[in-house]
Amino acid sequence: MSEPGSTANLDKPHSQHKPRNTDEGGRFYVTTPIFYVNASPHLGHLYSAVIADCLHRFKLLQGFHSRFATGTDEHGLKIQQAAEAAGADPQSFCTEVSERFKGLFDSCDISYTDFIRTTEQRHKRVVEHFWSLLWNKGLIYRGNYEGWYSTQDESFLTETQVVDAVDSQGNKIKVSVESGHKVEWMKEENYMFRLSVFRPQLLDWLREDPAVVQPECFHQHVLKWLQQDLPDLSVSRHRSRLQWGVSVPNDPDQTIYVWLDALLNYLTVAGFPDSHQGWWNVVHHIVGKDIIKFHAIYWPAFLLAAGLPLPKRLYVHSHWTAEGKKMSKSLGNVVDPLQSSQVFTTDGLRYFLLRQGVPDSDCDYYEHKVTKLLNAELADSLGGLLNRCTAAGLNPDQVYPPFCPEFFSRDGGRAVDEDYQMLDSVKNLPVVMEQHFRSMNIYKALENIAACVRQTNGFVQRHAPWKLDKRKSEERQWLDTIVHVSLECLRIYGILLQPVVPQISDKLLSRLGVRSEERKWVNLNFLPKYYGMECPLTGRPLGQNSGVLFSRLETENIHKDKPNQTKKGQKK
Repeated sequence: MSEPGSTANLDKPHSQHKPRNTDEGGRFYVTTPIFYVNASPHLGHLYSAVIADCLHRFKLLQGFHSRFATGTDEHGLKIQQAAEAAGADPQSFCTEVSERFKGLFDSCDISYTDFIRTTEQRHKRVVEHFWSLLWNKGLIYRGNYEGWYSTQDESFLTETQVVDAVDSQGNKIKVSVESGHKVEWMKEENYMFRLSVFRPQLLDWLREDPAVVQPECFHQHVLKWLQQDLPDLSVSRHRSRLQWGVSVPNDPDQTIYVWLDALLNYLTVAGFPDSHQGWWNVVHHIVGKDIIKFHAIYWPAFLLAAGLPLPKRLYVHSHWTAEGKKMSKSLGNVVDPLQSSQVFTTDGLRYFLLRQGVPDSDCDYYEHKVTKLLNAELADSLGGLLNRCTAAGLNPDQVYPPFCPEFFSRDGGRAVDEDYQMLDSVKNLPVVMEQHFRSMNIYKALENIAACVRQTNGFVQRHAPWKLDKRKSEERQWLDTIVHVSLECLRIYGILLQPVVPQISDKLLSRLGVRSEERKWVNLNFLPKYYGMECPLTGRPLGQNSGVLFSRLETENIHKDKPNQTKKGQKK
């Protein structure tokens, strides 16, 4: 935002905001991780999906052609074991849990363009093709793997990555330093990928573009990993250990490592190997911090091996705790995202996650915090402003009233310094939003919108239009100008909030009489009458009053009306 008191931009001719879509060919491809179906979806899964959905909608708003892929990871030993425990065959088990993810995302307005399952034939063909490509290049070879393996993480670990621990029965065990999950010593003949040879190229990639992994703290984390030796990676398991997966081509006794299989989903969606070129060079991945190693080391190494471009950006987010504690089944504090979306509304939960989620640090979820934020910013501040400016008392004709520039004249006008500061802030809001979205700091973009909404409420309160004598021509013109400026602010907020709260934005813009074709990035021409241009909305009837924009939440009702559902899930 501009510095307080700055009015420099207001004296310049107005120009429409133009999205920078030329640097990426007008295309954008964003992915979530594909989610493991050994348990029901939890809040972290929804958070990844909401971030990706928001970026996808933002690019569409700017006029990009955008793809957005999500889906489920359905192979591996954990799935095999979970299906056995449930007394189901793996395919039926995967289908049932995958549908839960799809149902959650559909109910939360996740506008994916592709929902991929790794058990699909199109994906199996890509995995087999990619394996053969690396094998023919001599980058996969037969070898022996001996070392620590975490089934829970589906990850191979070095000696420095495990520590001694004691399980719940008092037995001595080894666990992963990073995840705390139990590891076992594994020794078997399988296939190895020449990961070690790609260490210099990975370092060059990260050093040449410091923004490729964001936030910066995670970029440094990956660089630190690469300062150490990078051993070759086991990329298969013997069939006797793992049956549920894609077989190694020409070797049915071996199953392809689940992470090599899973990561290739991004290429499957892009159309690899035949029609991926137009999309693969604009891919942006959203991942949780617990799977950085797989996406920032293994995945780019696989791509380098295949001669494919590396990801444009890797956006990393942290985790959610519940009232200051790690979510876990044993503590019974796992937040059911579907239940929360029913309690706080879909848009309410989306807004909270994006407004409070800080990518480089864990964030805390508790119901009082959600209630307080949504009441303050959606119900009172934004909703109150809309109600006030469209009420019959201030707007008896229910139209977009005219703007009189003389009231904002520096010579004899009625506007004060704080009003000019507000106009400057709102005019610059699209640029500020784009900057924060480019670095995935969506919470900062929403901070700026919330601050502008407060400024607009202050503008209305400061000039108290309800006190003006509408029988006097000048007073009526000033009242109309106050309402016009306020509605213009609301129009900008409504357009910019569409990627975050699509239902609320639609309701707000419909109430203002803004047509569907007038809700794009090119329509962010704030207060055109101030700059001597015509405002197409002046005199237009307002839309139908469909009630309160966002209903206030009462704490006692939240607990009383909460759906009686069993909480399921786990930390990613």
